[in-house]
Order: sequence, then structure tokens, then C-alpha cells
Amino acid sequence: MDVIRKIQAFNAEREPERLALKYAKMRGSAIAFMRGSCHLFYDRLPQCELTRSAPLAWCCGDLHLENFGSYKADNRLVYFDINDFDEAALAPANWDLVRMLTSLQIGADGLGVGPTNVERLCALFLQTYSASLVQGKAYWLEREAARGRVRELIEGLGDRSRAALLDTRTRVKGKQRLLLVDGKKALPLTDTQRHAVSNLMAGFAQAQAHPDFFQVLDVARRIAGTGSLGVERYVILVRGKGSPDGNYLLDLKQAVPSSLRPHLKVPQPDFESQAHRVVAVQTRMQAVAMAFLHPVLFDAKPCVLRDLQPSEDRIALRQRGQTLGVWNQLVQTLAQLVAWAQLRSTGRDGSAMTDELIAFGQDTDWVDHLLDVSTACARQVREDAATFNAAFDEGEFSR
Repeated sequence: MDVIRKIQAFNAEREPERLALKYAKMRGSAIAFMRGSCHLFYDRLPQCELTRSAPLAWCCGDLHLENFGSYKADNRLVYFDINDFDEAALAPANWDLVRMLTSLQIGADGLGVGPTNVERLCALFLQTYSASLVQGKAYWLEREAARGRVRELIEGLGDRSRAALLDTRTRVKGKQRLLLVDGKKALPLTDTQRHAVSNLMAGFAQAQAHPDFFQVLDVARRIAGTGSLGVERYVILVRGKGSPDGNYLLDLKQAVPSSLRPHLKVPQPDFESQAHRVVAVQTRMQAVAMAFLHPVLFDAKPCVLRDLQPSEDRIALRQRGQTLGVWNQLVQTLAQLVAWAQLRSTGRDGSAMTDELIAFGQDTDWVDHLLDVSTACARQVREDAATFNAAFDEGEFSR
């Protein structure tokens, strides 16, 4: 496989400026490379002879250590859950597992967790996942149910305000805020792009109960994530509850087909658009849906429109002083979240029923094979990352 040509072909239609940022991020580490090349992971997966005997489940598709986080839901409570569904698809339940275990092995390279402990963490993840499936009930994590690092994260969000978030992303001119276009979180846009976003929001507002809330004050191209860098994406400053501190920030992000789709033999539901797929699966798999989540059509492209919240955050995996006990607890929590998300979305558009997932959790004959497959995948990711790094350093991705 020509790794370089594969990556270039996949990203060929992306915006050059933000695509350059994506490639630079991917050069940073093997885990960043993995995050930025989900398509390549699934191109490689059939060669790893991953068993396809697992029941069908709704899968995140891009499950890795950093795709879990906190958010405020429709009921105004803060939850910790899987938080990125761009690659979501109906797939064998173990596809999410092998990507997650691969990320654990790759991510541990820079975390001071030795190979033996990584193997134990991977085994613990599958043990906890299976046990959670066998229970047959989907639980959730909000402050009272969380523990360890996750509880610390959620409790620490209590002091965060929308005004403080605005202060990091905007500047105040007179009594009105304007987006801070700093090349780190946001980039300038053309008048044509600004006009198009404003027109979209004007039409969207008319269908809402409080249209004045969505009055556009400013727009910029947004820089965020790794895998999605280069797709059309904007940060929108709207009036919200009033200027300056009642303003809201919205994220408008193009939804593209899942990287899993070319490799799936099972039919996928006929969603109205790629954005409807992302929103539908997120709503099914999360304990309570993230507040203000909408599929929209922007300039003939399906996009997801959502709120940028002060309560959004992730656990700092590279924080010093994390003992093996801390890692054990965190891995167990993440495994439970995956199992609960799959249980929560059973029997929807072709996904297995709960009893099938319970049986899958009871039959652990697949565990050792999956551990072997994830080890092979991790080795392949490291090799592909090294190939990419060499090509990047030679200027292959700046031509």
C-alpha cells in the first residue's frame, strides 16, 4: 500500500490552509497520526484478519482515548461520554474495540506506561466492556455517578462560565464582541463565506422559537480537531441572550461520509444526509444528547450545527503523576461507556438486540484474538506514521 498516495487522495478536496495544519499535527506523534488517518486504519483493518463474527452495533467509528469528554445535555446536566460521531456507522461491535485498544497502545508510548502494563490495561478494558454488556443495562456518567479523574473533571466545570469562554475566543469593541482571529482557533474568511453563513443562520433562525437569539454578530473559519481539519467549518458568534456576556458561540461543521463505509458489507440506513447520520447516531449512543445539536444544509453541503460550551473538556492524559491505579480506573470507565452506548442503541435500523450483545459479552473466546489484532494494528500505525513523517520532512505534503 502506498501510504502517502492514500493520504493525499483522501484529503485532496480539503481546504489547503487548514489541511496544512492537519498534516503538521499528524507529524507530531503516532497517536496524532492515527487520529488524522482514520480512513487508513480501516483500509488496513481487513489485512489484520479482524473477526467479523461480532453482532452489529452502532459504533462511533473513530473511537480512541481522546474521543471521550464532558458536555452539557438537553436536560442542562453535565455528562461524560463518547463525544465525536463524524465516522459513526452500523458495524461489527468489535470494530470500535480494536481501534480503541490500538489507540491505548499507541497513546501509552508517551505516557510512561510500560508495555506490560499496557497489555494489562487492554485486557482490563475488554474485561470491563464484556462485564458491562452482560449486565444488559445502559447507565450513564454525570457528576454523582462518576469517579476518579472523570469526577474531578466534571466537578471542575462548575466554575466555568460562558463569559469566560467568550473572553478566550473574542475581543470586546465598544459593547459588542468580535471573534479573535488568531491563526490558532480561528482564521479569516471571505466576504462570500461570511454572507453565506449569515444567510444560513437567518433562515435557521426563522424556524426557531426565538429568532433574535441567532442574530449573527461575527463569523470565522474554525480550527479544531485533527481528522476533520480541512473540511468546511466555521465558528459563529450570535447574539444569544444579549451582548456582550450573553453571546453564544456556535460550531458549523461539514459532515462527510464515514471512513468505515467502503469496508462495510452490511447495508446502512438511508439517512437524509451525512449530517442527519451524525446527529442520529450521537443521539442514540449518548446517555442524553448534547444540547443544541442540529443537522443543516449549508451551500448544498450537509453540516452539523451545535453550541460551543464552557462545559466541554477532556481528561488531560499527559498529566504527570498518573499512577497505574488512576489508569486502571480510567480504562474501566471508558470501557463501560462504550458498552453502555452500544446497549443504548440496540434494535435500531439493523443493530443487534440487547440479548445478542449480552451473549457476545458472555462468550469471551474472541478476547485474545482481538488483543492480538490490536497489537498488529498498533505496530502498523507506528510504521505508517514513520513513513508519513519521512515524507512530511522531505516536503511531500507542502507541494
